[in-house]
Amino acid sequence: MITSILIWIVLGLLAGFLARAIMPGTQNYSLPVTILLGIVGAVVGGWISRLIFKGDGGAGAGSISISSVIVAALGAILVVWIYGLVMRASRKV
Repeated sequence: MITSILIWIVLGLLAGFLARAIMPGTQNYSLPVTILLGIVGAVVGGWISRLIFKGDGGAGAGSISISSVIVAALGAILVVWIYGLVMRASRKV
């Protein structure tokens, strides 16, 4: 149980940093927000991957693989993009 949580945190951290590096512009997010967005992105990426490919979404049985990092990073890019849109819209109000 603790191992799975640590794996999700590490995967979320990797995915969040990859998403921040790939996305254009600056993202002034703290480390906890980066991890949280990465974890949400990993979940979203895995869910979309399961819908498209009818598989496990790249996430093996409690391990981190290249495919799981790629799926998580793509999901995190989507989540960071949506988060950026929401934050920009809230600043205009």
